[in-house]
Amino acid sequence: MRNILGFAVPIFLGLLLQQVYNLADTVIVGRFVGADALGGVGSTNSLNFLVLGSCIGLCMGFGIPAANAFGAGDYARLRRYVANSVYVCAALGAAIMAVVLIFCRPILSSMHTTAETYDYAYGYIHWIFWGIPFVMLYNMTSAVIRAVGDSKSPVLFLAIAAGINVALDLAFILILRMGVEGAAIATDLSQGISGALCLIYLRRKLPILRMQPGDRAFSWRIAGHLVENGLPMALQYAVTAIGSILLQSAVNALGTVYVNAAALSGKLYQMLACPYDALGTTMATYAGQNTGAGQPARIRRGLGAAMLISAVCSAGFFLAARYFTPQMCALFLSDPQPDVVALAQRQLLAFALASFLLAGVNVYRFTLQGIGYSYLAIVSGVIEMIARALAALAVVPALGFTGVCLASPAAWVFADCFLVPACYLCLGRLKKRLQEAARVRALAENAAP
Repeated sequence: MRNILGFAVPIFLGLLLQQVYNLADTVIVGRFVGADALGGVGSTNSLNFLVLGSCIGLCMGFGIPAANAFGAGDYARLRRYVANSVYVCAALGAAIMAVVLIFCRPILSSMHTTAETYDYAYGYIHWIFWGIPFVMLYNMTSAVIRAVGDSKSPVLFLAIAAGINVALDLAFILILRMGVEGAAIATDLSQGISGALCLIYLRRKLPILRMQPGDRAFSWRIAGHLVENGLPMALQYAVTAIGSILLQSAVNALGTVYVNAAALSGKLYQMLACPYDALGTTMATYAGQNTGAGQPARIRRGLGAAMLISAVCSAGFFLAARYFTPQMCALFLSDPQPDVVALAQRQLLAFALASFLLAGVNVYRFTLQGIGYSYLAIVSGVIEMIARALAALAVVPALGFTGVCLASPAAWVFADCFLVPACYLCLGRLKKRLQEAARVRALAENAAP
């Protein structure tokens, strides 16, 4: 429990600071540009999650081989993983950015983005996508720093960048009158600063990562292994986000009031769900290190500790949704409409009541990633996507906004029904594999002259 909390709390604070990027954009846009601008920025959440979430997942996956090498004490291999992570991130970041910039408008149109919010949505997300290389830089370097056991330093760098982001938001929107585009550019610049600070820290403050002759050489084998770990994590984010995009399309068809309410509750949900995201990231590193160290029993104990922490967080989520939603909505809008606030609270309460299920999705999915069963994490993401797609196609047209509120909790139920037994089954296989490896080593040592 102490180890899980000690590692997860800094990550949680870092995720909250990452939310400051989006929250600063949303608060300042909502209060000084207008409700339709807020709806436009909020309506890009699912598309934003699809693209940037995939990039973040890719980088988090790169951290798993690094955590395995660190847990095994193989620092030369660790350095080679770090060097090749830089090369792969640079290439993939440029490719992803080019593709999404080309297809940004068609995607927004296919999502039935309302006429009132379309220009705001495009102006914001178009410039956000120009910052993809900065997102890759920060998340790759922070994943490496966490892989060697330091979850605190990335938070410090993110705090500095978050403060810069707020200042730039105010300057670009209030002084330069750049609207939602100014909010996006401020986010890009501050993300770049946080990534640069992490890179400098890697080079100067971590002796085990100081490159030796040959460590910087590109290796197709190592790059392939990194992609093998990163791509499933990216796909997991992507398939989940595709379901969210389909659901967002269904919300868009209900009208602007529902779009604005869903955008508002979505922003609050992202903030209140940070503890579960932090626990998921923690378990990926924790499971990766303990797999490298040959300690599957500690992974099981870590799972129990993480879910106990999640239960406490779920109670806090419910209390915040039940009693403080109007006050939290007032952060985003200077004159919140009562019907928008009521709808937002309705959806947030549905999320809160099912939040322990969300915790299970994150904790067990990322543990599977850490112990090397990435393909099963992808399967769980596909299950979530199918559940949200069915809700968008059948439940929302029949039940309206009630169907929107029920879609994500239903997806979490189906994902957990797969993830929990799969995780414990794979931990049993890992234990047997490690025992067999130990037996083979013992026989080899006994046979040696």
